[in-house]
Amino acid sequence: MSKFNALRLGAVAAASLATVFLAALAPAAADALADIEKAKVIKIAVPQDFAPFGSAGLDLKPQGYDIDMANYIGKSLGVKVEIVPVTSANRIPYLQTKKVDLVISSLGKNAEREKVIDFSVPYAPFFSGVYGIAGEKIANADALAGKTVGATRGAIEEQELTKLAPSTATIKRYEDNNATISAFISGQVDLIATGNTVAAVIAEKSAARKPELKFVIKDSPCYVGLNKEEPALLAKVNEIIAKAKADGTLEQLSQKWLKQPLPATF
Repeated sequence: MSKFNALRLGAVAAASLATVFLAALAPAAADALADIEKAKVIKIAVPQDFAPFGSAGLDLKPQGYDIDMANYIGKSLGVKVEIVPVTSANRIPYLQTKKVDLVISSLGKNAEREKVIDFSVPYAPFFSGVYGIAGEKIANADALAGKTVGATRGAIEEQELTKLAPSTATIKRYEDNNATISAFISGQVDLIATGNTVAAVIAEKSAARKPELKFVIKDSPCYVGLNKEEPALLAKVNEIIAKAKADGTLEQLSQKWLKQPLPATF
């Protein structure tokens, strides 16, 4: 063997050893699902101050739609659930810094958030709509002609309804949600434009005038948030949510916490 070939073989061998050495030093690919199953614990961020999705009950323990969903996911995985109360401001940072494995905190999806985290399929309805008493036949905005609708001044529902409602509709504007709720319960208006969470509050306060959804103004469902590059965990969460929808769990959660059936389009 020539001296040149020997040097070349030596260089190749050295390069191969270097590659093996560097590969050994490189961290293994992340697999959050495998880590959760190994630890038998899943840490889930939930809202602490946003009823009915998450808030403290009379016993000071977290309760709400998101807490029930978190426990359903943990049960489906066969692991213990560690509930981590968060605010809107810190829920995504908690996920990114691995303080939690999932965020189930009435989390909406938008382009900015999609740059930094991944989202499951939707698990909960979150929308603005026009609600009314039983018997009111209102299928869309055009059907509001000649009707009076209550709304909270400056709220997204009031802004959207102003664009959609025909000129013959009357929008009665109130200064805050409490005033809007009182107007509906007292019978000052039989139709209101509000969010599904506010409608749930009204249903709690007055079963006699339980608001029925007439049509959706703006739809923004809730998603489970998780870190990027976790395909196994994402697939598993989506599978669990699909099962929850198929077995009626999501319908039960909607009836329990939102006091309404799941929208037909959900």
